[in-house]
Amino acid sequence: MGIPNLQVALDHSNLPSAIADVVAVGEVVDIIEVGTILCLQAGEEAVKCMRALYPKKTIVADTKCADAGGTVAKNCREAGADWMTVICCATIPTMKAAAKEVSEVQVELYGDWTYEQAQKWLDAGISQAIYHQSRDALLAGETWGEKDLSKVKKLIEMGFRVSVTGGLDVETLKLFEGVAVYTFITGRGITAAEDPKAAAQAFKDEIDRIWG
Repeated sequence: MGIPNLQVALDHSNLPSAIADVVAVGEVVDIIEVGTILCLQAGEEAVKCMRALYPKKTIVADTKCADAGGTVAKNCREAGADWMTVICCATIPTMKAAAKEVSEVQVELYGDWTYEQAQKWLDAGISQAIYHQSRDALLAGETWGEKDLSKVKKLIEMGFRVSVTGGLDVETLKLFEGVAVYTFITGRGITAAEDPKAAAQAFKDEIDRIWG
């Protein structure tokens, strides 16, 4: 079982604030995500800036692409993204088209998806999945629990590299002890902290303690 990655999600509404936050933590985290909101607000310029700042880091464009996968992925790649996300309701042709243009496509799991669908993604060569507690669900009072862990474990057993995200804090990590999580993704858990660099390091230290 490998040590999970730590990914910071830049869920910002403007590029200057995203840059201000990422420069504090970019050397600590493993993966830098241009979040969906930032993609919508700043477009490819946000990806280009992250690539310029961190030429050796993995950069993700969280487009949650639903259609025109090849075109969106090509634009992301040319801007400097290594990976991009597609929404789980996207068609297999959309996912395949995206996968031809970027090195990795990640399927974002929202709403009512099935393991039968998941198998089709694997069969199509898509081996990364992101399991969510959505922002709206968290605001409604939902928390991480056994129902989430069982789904994450099942996806891993199927052959996915599974990332988890949604309201994670350092204390949440111990719930996943013994589970081969590929990446822990957090946004405000790092960027909204009083000391973002210290917060990122605390995540890294706890990941190393549990999985190291």
